Amino acid sequence: MESLNQALFLWMNAPAQPDPFLLSIATLCADKMIWIVPVLLVVGWLRGSDHTRRVFLVATTATLLALSVNQLIGLVWPHPRPFMIGLGHSFLPHAADSSFPSDHMTVMCSMAFSLLYYRGFRLVGGVLAVLAIPVAWARIYLGVHFPLDMAGALAVSACAAWLAASWAFLYLPSLFRFSINLHRLLFARLIAGGWVQH
Repeated sequence: MESLNQALFLWMNAPAQPDPFLLSIATLCADKMIWIVPVLLVVGWLRGSDHTRRVFLVATTATLLALSVNQLIGLVWPHPRPFMIGLGHSFLPHAADSSFPSDHMTVMCSMAFSLLYYRGFRLVGGVLAVLAIPVAWARIYLGVHFPLDMAGALAVSACAAWLAASWAFLYLPSLFRFSINLHRLLFARLIAGGWVQH
């Protein structure tokens, strides 16, 4: 499996002298596209209905759960990144930590899969799932991840999204009450001015 993983990586990884335009696109996808998720969460929370806020709390729970699982996997089975073993070419500075699973892919997919559970949010979830593809490609192309890191992220994200949605009845009511009370405390003036939903 590892030999296949490395072979696929070398096939997808950038050459020693990549096209500058393609390198710029890959850098944008690998490093900046993930910011769509927090922007979506902030806008949805501040301007959305209570139903939207509940859905986003479930999606956030799934994402945090998935990232926690990633950390545990990294502790139990630390897998080196390609540049740590001198494989391929690297064009994105990154800490020399465990590569499996990919945290960037996990964030994108956990949010996407969670939103796909809820009618009215499936289009946004689908768009996020599609946007995760160039993120995965870019991080392999730039030499900081293996293809199986992305497959692992998909699996962890799918499980976390299912767990968060299935068990929402246990944690969501109290989490929503706490979150909405904090929201009203922090944004009282903006709520009064009509800038933020109550």
